[in-house]
Amino acid sequence: MNKEISICWLRRDLRLDDQAALYHALKGNAPVLLLFIFDRKILDDLHDPKDPRVTFIYRTLQELNTKLQQKGSSLLIKYGTPEQVWPEILQSYTVKSVYTNHDYEPYAMERDDSLAEYLRSESISFHTYKDQVIFEKKEIVKTDGKPYTVFTPYFRQWRLKLNSFYVKAYPVEKYQKNLFQTPPLPFLKLTEIGFEESPLQFPSVSFEDKLAAYEERRDFPADDATTHIGIHLRFGTISIREAVAKAIQANAEKWLSELAWRDFYMMILANFPHTLTQSFKPAYDQIRWLNNLSDFEAWKNGKTGYPIVDAGMNQLNQTGYMHNRVRMIAASFLTKHLLIDWRWGEAYFAEKLLDYELASNVGGWQWACGCGNDAAPYFRIFNPELQAKKFDPGNEYIFRWAPEYKQEKHVQPIVEHAFARERILRVYGAALKE
Repeated sequence: MNKEISICWLRRDLRLDDQAALYHALKGNAPVLLLFIFDRKILDDLHDPKDPRVTFIYRTLQELNTKLQQKGSSLLIKYGTPEQVWPEILQSYTVKSVYTNHDYEPYAMERDDSLAEYLRSESISFHTYKDQVIFEKKEIVKTDGKPYTVFTPYFRQWRLKLNSFYVKAYPVEKYQKNLFQTPPLPFLKLTEIGFEESPLQFPSVSFEDKLAAYEERRDFPADDATTHIGIHLRFGTISIREAVAKAIQANAEKWLSELAWRDFYMMILANFPHTLTQSFKPAYDQIRWLNNLSDFEAWKNGKTGYPIVDAGMNQLNQTGYMHNRVRMIAASFLTKHLLIDWRWGEAYFAEKLLDYELASNVGGWQWACGCGNDAAPYFRIFNPELQAKKFDPGNEYIFRWAPEYKQEKHVQPIVEHAFARERILRVYGAALKE
């Protein structure tokens, strides 16, 4: 009979320190084998064989495997659907328990519910833990027990509840002697899962030096004033507790509130899953979008004739990143100037952003469109030219990412601002009266 083991299934928590599920697994009474599944249900939706996020995950797993091998263990890597992979694992190992961390996206929740049922039928216990947020689901609620739908009062309660308990790191290293000891296990090549190395550079996980000037300079896209840790939070190469602890230490309240927005949007998605595909405010689903394909192509390819929008889209297409202020401008432009459905823009950002986070992306797009909870009112319409003058007064960002605007003759705007503003007010007004 093979020795009984526990499995810690890594998903969005690709680290060996301050990791809830791994901590609880190692404190259990069976040696712990770490598992990662390249899930075909997710990978098959990716269109780019050099998708940089797959490269980022792959390199991170290589680093984790090296660390595990130094401790006499190894990472188990699988490729397939969870429904295919888990029976294979149970044939190879005598598994007592499975540990993992909560995920709040609809597919992930369905996947975990199915797995829990399957493991129960095999007499294997399944344990999941909060790890990727500070407060989840209904930990921060109004006095009537209902979830907040407006950020400011939510953040007030979030900040009041936050104390040292919630940012304390899980002391995983104390228990690493309980890792399953095994010779190195086979490690898949990227080509075996249908992908190739991406040439893109990934941001460092170091961000402390950005916090002092963050509030003052965060809206100026030409400055390197933001932390760029979105991809690290997305895939869990840094713990949210560590990020929050460092924000408190640096007295960086504005950046702390940005981390709380992430909690807020995950809470919204968990409590209002319909917002994945429908407007939080149902009346906005009556909007008669134009959805002009050539306008959408122009927006995607940075050919709108609005310098700040085009610069942002070029930055996104070339680097997998777009400055947050410019994300708001580009999203507002697509939905309000071009009258294109927010879901089209959300899907394009999902395809391109290194730090793509479903809850935050949907929330951000609905905010820009005006159809979300706590959204910008529909009659607030960013003027891209005024936004550029305010936040990129020297055209430094624009000329870096859209150098064609250095020339006297350049792209003509595909829609005139005053006309677009009048049109959107008319179209939105008609939908909201129906």
